[in-house]
Amino acid sequence: VCIHRVRSCSSIRFIKSKYVCVFDKSALKFNQQRLFRTSAVSCGQIVQFKLSDIGEGITEVTVKEWYIKEGDSVSQFDSICEVQSDKASVTITSRYDGVIRKLHYSIDDIAFVGKPLVDIEIDASKGVAPEEDVVETPPMSHEEHTHQEIKGHKTLATPAVRRLAMENNIKLSEVVGTGKDNRILKEDILNYLAKQTGAILPPSPKAEIVPPPRKTETVPAAPKDTARKIPVPVSRPIAFSGKDKTEPVTGFQKAMVKTMSAALKIPHFGYCDEVDLTHLVQLREELKPVAELRGVKLSFMPFFIKAASLGLLQYPILNASLDENCQNVTYKASHNIGVAMDTEQGLIVPNVKNVQVCSVFDIAVELNRLQSLGSAGQLGTSDLTGGTFTLSNIGTIGGTYTKPVILPPEVAIGALGKIQVLPRFNDKGEVFKAQIMNVSWSADHRIIDGATMARFSNLWKSYLENPASMLLDLK
Repeated sequence: VCIHRVRSCSSIRFIKSKYVCVFDKSALKFNQQRLFRTSAVSCGQIVQFKLSDIGEGITEVTVKEWYIKEGDSVSQFDSICEVQSDKASVTITSRYDGVIRKLHYSIDDIAFVGKPLVDIEIDASKGVAPEEDVVETPPMSHEEHTHQEIKGHKTLATPAVRRLAMENNIKLSEVVGTGKDNRILKEDILNYLAKQTGAILPPSPKAEIVPPPRKTETVPAAPKDTARKIPVPVSRPIAFSGKDKTEPVTGFQKAMVKTMSAALKIPHFGYCDEVDLTHLVQLREELKPVAELRGVKLSFMPFFIKAASLGLLQYPILNASLDENCQNVTYKASHNIGVAMDTEQGLIVPNVKNVQVCSVFDIAVELNRLQSLGSAGQLGTSDLTGGTFTLSNIGTIGGTYTKPVILPPEVAIGALGKIQVLPRFNDKGEVFKAQIMNVSWSADHRIIDGATMARFSNLWKSYLENPASMLLDLK
């Protein structure tokens, strides 16, 4: 018989006996090797997926977590890894459909922009982008092409929503989904875009304003235990090795070193005062149930931020920046007020964009988003940059007075102490229980004098002590 070679490697066909020819075993062995080698070359080609520029002049990042491993199959927009720069954490997503063949870095390694991050084997028939480097494909059998489930975080969104995010250069990892199972909807993209651009979008038809309950319908709350609560210290496991340990300064610590070194060049002016929040405490207690019905946790911080924005309208010098040569002052049109947060990654200061056009409820919604992303370590670069004024609520941890450090290129910062119940006198000379909070301001004394800082503080204080007066100036 004569063996007829066909394209399929595993197919051997016998033909009629009239085409009989004689051959030896060595010829058959050579032909089989040739057939199997030809099939291996057609499996695909490997593309080196390079770490692209993530902006803000960042040239290197630290690999914090891999969501895939060698041999996993990935699709476009699937999460590959999470990297952390000195400004923010960024989730890197795949640009191709294929199989991961090599990881160029381990956890906590430094990855450089423009260098290969992973090698992905893609279908050769689909081609590769011309700017990508192609690596020669090693021989591989068909059994090695096994599909494995990707381990890691996946963002739920429809292709239309993903396309909308790509067209507006928005990372889905920075958007909080309001759909089922945290699915990102079109409205989430539009609302996120509005926060970045300052545009005011019409409210979604799904959002329903819930009127506050009448006082006659309110159910009296259960009596709270008025006994003084003793704080319980948080105990952490202590690892004592008896040896010195040296670690490199990376991530947010590296950013803090750079920022605080620049802050030392600023002559700080300090100013402190106390604020009576008795009326604000009562107002918040009335509005908390309304905000909870609308799915938002209402704290005191939205009131502090909005009062600061109203004060900045009267004293725009506090919402400005000074160039390095101290020759020009730039007055910022947007009030991007930063809020210092204590996270496991360290101190971060995301900011609420365009507070001057936001309501107290809008600020609360944005704070909830920033806090959830900050706790998960998923704050994007856009959330952490562009701040014009900062408030630090150190009182959530403890303490009454502090000396905050200005974050360049800003020129002022405020630190809020804890709220305490203290005895005070009213206009009639009667003693009453007052909700007292201390505030500490720091200002750049090169362009801000003490009188300006004091007048701003007094205006901010008046808004908080008489929250109804804010209605006269709200936009």
